[in-house]
Amino acid sequence: MSDYQPPLDDIRFVMDQVADLDSITASERFGHVDADTIHDVIAEVGRFMAEVIAPTNRDGDTIGSQWHAGDGGPATVVTPDSFKPAYAKWVESGFGAMPFDPDYGGAGFPWLSAIAVQELLTSANMALSLCPLLTQGAIDAIHAHGSDEQKATYLPKMLTGEWTGTMNLTEPQAGSDVGAVTSKAEPDAEASERWGADAYRITGQKIFITWGEQDFTDNIVHLVLARTPGSPPGTKGISMFLVPKFLLEADGSIGERNAAEVVSIEHKLGIHGSPTCVMSYDNAIGWLVGGEHEGMRNMFTMMNNARLSVGLEGLSISERAYQDALQYSQERLQGRAIGAPAGTSSPIIEHPDVRRMLMTQRSWIDAMRALVYTNAAALDRADAAKAAGDADQARFWQERADLLIPLTKGLCTDVGNEMTSLAVQIHGGMGYVEETGVAQHYRDARIAAIYEGTNGIQAADLVGRKLGMRGGGVVTDLLDECEQNAAATDQVDGMGAFGDRLRDAVATARTATAHLVEVGQSDPKSLLGSSSPYLRLLGTTVCAGLVAKGAVAAAERGDDFGRAKVVSAKFFGEQILPTVQGLLPAVQATADDLYALDAAQLG
Repeated sequence: MSDYQPPLDDIRFVMDQVADLDSITASERFGHVDADTIHDVIAEVGRFMAEVIAPTNRDGDTIGSQWHAGDGGPATVVTPDSFKPAYAKWVESGFGAMPFDPDYGGAGFPWLSAIAVQELLTSANMALSLCPLLTQGAIDAIHAHGSDEQKATYLPKMLTGEWTGTMNLTEPQAGSDVGAVTSKAEPDAEASERWGADAYRITGQKIFITWGEQDFTDNIVHLVLARTPGSPPGTKGISMFLVPKFLLEADGSIGERNAAEVVSIEHKLGIHGSPTCVMSYDNAIGWLVGGEHEGMRNMFTMMNNARLSVGLEGLSISERAYQDALQYSQERLQGRAIGAPAGTSSPIIEHPDVRRMLMTQRSWIDAMRALVYTNAAALDRADAAKAAGDADQARFWQERADLLIPLTKGLCTDVGNEMTSLAVQIHGGMGYVEETGVAQHYRDARIAAIYEGTNGIQAADLVGRKLGMRGGGVVTDLLDECEQNAAATDQVDGMGAFGDRLRDAVATARTATAHLVEVGQSDPKSLLGSSSPYLRLLGTTVCAGLVAKGAVAAAERGDDFGRAKVVSAKFFGEQILPTVQGLLPAVQATADDLYALDAAQLG
C-alpha cells in the first residue's frame, strides 16, 4: 500500500486547460481571486491531505466507527481515535469554507476550486470526507432556502466545520421513493415560546443517515423531511425541517439536548469509518426551512450538490487505487517479460496485460477528472452570469450543469467500481488479502453508485428530464463541442485515429439521442429500459470530447507531462471510446425482452 501522493499537476492541468479556470476568475463574480492564488491554496490542501488525513484511512477501515448504547442517556457513536485530531485540524485549516458566502465566513472561491479540495480529501479518506460533503450540502440548502435568522445562526459554524450537517430523507418503508415518508411535524406553541417562533415537534425514524452522529463536533444540524398536519400525499406534502442535535439558547450558546438519537448504525461492505445511522426523532424540536410543502424542491438543492460530489468519489477512489496498483506493479517480481534475460524475474509492470490495466485506469482517471471539473465549472459560469444579470448565459450554463450531473454521478461511480476492481486484479492474489489495503478501495467505492439516487435513477433522470431540455438542444450543443474538439485533434501528431473515433462516437450519440427523443413520446418502458446504456454511451462520448480538448493543450507543452497526457488520450480514444458503438443496439432495443419473463419465470 503506497502513501497517497496528491496529483497536483493533473489537477492544475484540468482546471486550467479543460475547465478554463482563467475565464471564471475573469468574471466579476469571482474576480477577487486569481488562478495562481487558487493553485497555491490547492497545493497546501494537497500537503495537508497527504500528511494529516490520508494516514487515518486505514484506521477508518479496520477500527471503524462504533455505536454505544447510552448509559442513562442517548446512544453515541465513537469514531477511531485518529479521526478526532485530524478533523480538528481540518476545521482549523478553513479549507471547507472556501466556496461559500463571505457574509457567513466563506471565501467566495469558485466551486471548481472546492471540487479540487474534495478530490484530495476523498482520495485521502473517503469515509471521513463524507462528513464535510454532507455538511456542504446542508449549507447550500440553508443558504438557498433558510430564513435570515437560520442562516445567521447556523451557517458560520457549519462553514468552519465546527458544526456538521446531515440530510434525513428516507425511511424503512420508503427507500428511494421519498414521497412515501411518514415522519410527522406538528406545530408546538410551547416549544415556540421557549426555543423560538414557529417551532414544530418532529416524530419519525430515518435510515441511511450518513454521519448522523459522531463525537468530534459540538452540534449536528439535521435537515429532516416530514409531513405537517393535513399534508397531501406523495412528494407534494413534504416539508423540510432544521433539527439541531442541541438546541441553542437565545445568545447562541449550546442548550439542552434535542430528542434526536442514533438507535443503531449499519454494518457495511466498506467506508467503515463513516457511521451510517438509523435516527429516531421523538418529538424533537425543529423549524421549517423554506415554505410548507416545499421540502422536496428544497432538498434537491442539497441532493444536486451531493450528486456532483458523489461522482467525484468515483474519480477519487480510482486515483487512490491506481496509485497503489502502480507502485505494486513496479515492486512485484513475477515471470519474465518479453526480451528480459533468461532466468530473471521482471516487475509485473513489464507484462502487456498489466500495462493494459494500468493504462485503462490512467485514461479513465483523466477522463473522469475532466468531466467532474467541467461540471463544476459550468455551475460557476451559471453563477457568474446570474450575478452579471445575463439571464441567457445563466440559463445556458445551468442547463449544461444539469445535463452533466447525471453523467458525472452515474458514469464516474460505475467506472470507479471498475477501476478499483482493476487495482485488485493487478495485485493478483495479494489484492484479495486485506493487509495490502487495495481491497478497501474496492469496498469503499461500491456505495457511490447507490448514493444520492442509484445510477438507474440517474439514467432515468437523464432521459426523462435532461434529454428534453430545450427540445434536445442542450445535448446537441454539447455534442457539437465534442465534434469541434475532434477536429482540433487532427492538428496533433499521431491523434488522427482519435479524431476519427470521436467523430464516430458523436454520430452514434446523435443517433441514440434522436431515437430516445422519439421513443419517449410513445414507449416510456423502452425509454427507461434504454436509459442506463444511453448514459454510458453519452457519458463516454462526452469524456472523450473533454479528453480531446486536454490533449490539444497538452501537445502544445512539448514536455514529458504533455506527452503523457497525449498518450493517455490516445489510449482512451482508440481502446475505450469504441465501446460506444457496441452500446447503440442496447439503446435502440425495446423493453419487450425485459418483460418477456414474469417473476416466476425469472426464478
